Amino acid sequence: MNMRAARYHGPGKPLSLESVAVRPPAYGEVLVRVKAAGICHTDLHFLNGVLNLGISPLTLGHEIAGEVAELGEGSVGVTVDDRVLVSYYATCGRCHWCRTDRANLCPQVVAEYGFTADGGYAEYVVVPAANLVRIPAVLDLAEAATLGCSVTTAIHAAGTIARVRLGETVVVYGAGGVGFGLIQYCKLAGARVIAVTRSAARRAKAAELGADVVLDGTRSVAEEVRAQTRGEGADVVFELAGVRATMGEAINALRRRGRLVFVGYSADQLVVSPLQLVIGEITVTAAVGNTLEELLQAVDLAAAGRIRAVVDRRVALEELPATLEALQRGEIVGRAVVVFP
Repeated sequence: MNMRAARYHGPGKPLSLESVAVRPPAYGEVLVRVKAAGICHTDLHFLNGVLNLGISPLTLGHEIAGEVAELGEGSVGVTVDDRVLVSYYATCGRCHWCRTDRANLCPQVVAEYGFTADGGYAEYVVVPAANLVRIPAVLDLAEAATLGCSVTTAIHAAGTIARVRLGETVVVYGAGGVGFGLIQYCKLAGARVIAVTRSAARRAKAAELGADVVLDGTRSVAEEVRAQTRGEGADVVFELAGVRATMGEAINALRRRGRLVFVGYSADQLVVSPLQLVIGEITVTAAVGNTLEELLQAVDLAAAGRIRAVVDRRVALEELPATLEALQRGEIVGRAVVVFP
């Protein structure tokens, strides 16, 4: 059996819509009929070469929701027709990081769907049964798909890495899919949230999602943040752009003992005076991906209506290249999602 898939052939090359064979599930694996796949900014990093893992051809797409189509021998925990969300890390399960609930740092990842193994921009994907999370009936599949990275990455960055606390002031510097998740999760943690973005549409959405203050990213962000904090600065800044201009503003927006958390990145380098870090006892850290436990938290919060996915548009697989161009131009507010009939 063959399927349609959008294939990546290396940096600088456009995605190609192709017919490829459907691999039958091996022992412990499940064939998932993809119903929705969120479009993440990381896919742009693949296409422009900022992220190059040296693997191609490859089917991108790591935010995957669908239905169980076939069980491989030895698969447990799910049944045919279950609505499921894919956790995109398939790790070794044996190393120090896996055994201490930090599997996103596993150095011996077996597969990372949409990164090192075929992902969700296709009609079917094969994944381990252990990587599937059932989707409650109250959740729409397209919205659920985006939980797999955007909201779950926000939970990892704010809850596990930054440990945002009641009464703190946080800056969400960049209001995209992960940024919208951060705004909502930090509000649940009891923080005051300042959202920063150049887009008027994204500023409106940030305010709708509960941001206490919304700033125009074209202005001096550090000055604006200090004006909003009686000169003190923010306890935490989540850096979601990772470009030279935003990194400098982010550092300068922190208060003493502030935490700068990188989630986004580019080819730019962070340049900062060690003296500034020392005098302020500033922490610079980063967050990558998420864990299965954090994905379960995201699903529970979404099902309870405490966090909601922000889906800007739903597109067919054939529209994926044009939608990625729209994402590059900053036209998408939240997530665009590829949907399959």
